[in-house]
Amino acid sequence: MAAPRFLPAGDEALLVELDSLDAVLALFRAAEADRLPGVADLVPAARTLLVAFEPDRAPPRAVIRWLHRCLRTAAGGAAASADAAAGRLVDIPVRYTGADLDEVADRLGMTRAELVERHTGSDFQAAFAGFAPGFVYLTGGDACFHGLPRRPSPRTRVPAGSVAAAGEFSAVYPSDSPGGWQLLGITPVRMWDLSRAESALVQPGCRVRFHDLDAPRVAVSLASAPSAGLAEEPPASESPARSAAPAANLDASADLSAASPDDEASAVRLEVRRAGLQTLFQDLGRPGLTGMGVSRSGALDRAAMRQANRLVGNAPDAAVLENALGDLELVCRGRAVVAVTGAQAPVSLTTAAGVRLPAAAQRALTMEDGQALRIGRVRAGVRCYVAVRGGWETEAVLGSRATDVLAGIGPAPIRAGDLLAAGRSAVAGSAEAPDAAAGGLPVSGDDVTLDVVLGPRQDWFDASARELLLSQAWQVTPQSNRVGMRLAGARALTRSRTQELPSEGTVVGAIQVPADGQPVLFLADHPLTGGYPVIAVVRSRHLDRLAQIPVGARLHFRAGGQS
Repeated sequence: MAAPRFLPAGDEALLVELDSLDAVLALFRAAEADRLPGVADLVPAARTLLVAFEPDRAPPRAVIRWLHRCLRTAAGGAAASADAAAGRLVDIPVRYTGADLDEVADRLGMTRAELVERHTGSDFQAAFAGFAPGFVYLTGGDACFHGLPRRPSPRTRVPAGSVAAAGEFSAVYPSDSPGGWQLLGITPVRMWDLSRAESALVQPGCRVRFHDLDAPRVAVSLASAPSAGLAEEPPASESPARSAAPAANLDASADLSAASPDDEASAVRLEVRRAGLQTLFQDLGRPGLTGMGVSRSGALDRAAMRQANRLVGNAPDAAVLENALGDLELVCRGRAVVAVTGAQAPVSLTTAAGVRLPAAAQRALTMEDGQALRIGRVRAGVRCYVAVRGGWETEAVLGSRATDVLAGIGPAPIRAGDLLAAGRSAVAGSAEAPDAAAGGLPVSGDDVTLDVVLGPRQDWFDASARELLLSQAWQVTPQSNRVGMRLAGARALTRSRTQELPSEGTVVGAIQVPADGQPVLFLADHPLTGGYPVIAVVRSRHLDRLAQIPVGARLHFRAGGQS
């Protein structure tokens, strides 16, 4: 077996590259069984294990020493044998009517009936999660399916519940999404359901066996197990953010009708008069859920979020509103203390009669009943953060109030007419904070320098491409969002290795290079795994800056630079 490679993935993560999926899974099991304090996340993939850590608690050298210990344990086979004995078996019934079933049968030189028999004839191993919440890569099964190519052109929509195969893997699509795998059938089982205690039906380490739904013995077993997560039909496509969580924005009449008189008298709500381009609930996100295919997400500018909470006396991780480009107006119903931080934008406070009151960003502001807080159009930076004393009261989803726009998890985006409730949690006295956003935030056309760590896949590019990354300006395009910044340079980056990269874990700040050579810089809602090489990762000290870089700004990357 080849020696493992330890590849930097920024200054808070590394990739351990091994020579087989079995070796990755063995290391993952050993690492999970003896996790080092300060290791935040483990993301197994086809040939790598991504290890995200907190450097102040788990310095890189200590992480590598721990991983060497885990590799010795994995090589001894103890972790693998224990997992094989304990791995939970998940039965998934399938109706084999997939759009590619006959084409795949012809390619494999067998009848449809034989293909179904081969697919249902042996167990699969749940290897790793990625792509979307509840999407788990399954390995094993009959060898005839190994090496099955992806379709030449991906479909724009693969229905939820589709059972598919490609390369060395099989999987079930948990929701409607694009996809290029070969479709064999469809299952009525919900792979991802937030109403369950374990939202992901299949998690790494599970064994999976598919059954032909049309076989009489399966129909009988289903009738005896109505609580196994079955749906009459695969889940319909709908707006994921609004369907993923219970009501994020409280309806006043419904809420107050159930409240006691004391609660009603003390309730504080802010009515959304104008919602702006995109206003979302955010907090520090969902660490530790990579086994379900869920990335952390959370506020893009965490320093601005913490500052807003500090100004109103909240705990640093209390939920805030994250607003893109301003144009947000909130009317107080009750009495509240709020603060606005982040991007540079005019902040005004007016009475119900239209009298303007003294107001500014970076300060705690008291709002009386009927008064309106308005954030005008952003002048520099991109995102504003609004905290209210007591925190915003919206139901947590998977332990967080953050909205993940890629995964469709969390409270719904804020809309005009919503009534947002303030919490009643105990708070400390508010404190003034330095005017952190008074200057220095970029506007469109500005040049912004970001420090990066080269790798983990810098060796997929020759020296001239690495030099081009660091010497050329990269403009932020309008196709950018919370998932990532799409960048454009006068010259594209050319790879020295042209083969397909097996999917591997990614991090916030990763600079991924697709086939066209124009990079994508991942932000908080990035996919958990990706199949394009990452040439460099923005250093953690500059991640908050990414939230405030507008479309039209030019990025310059500096390897090994200082703040």
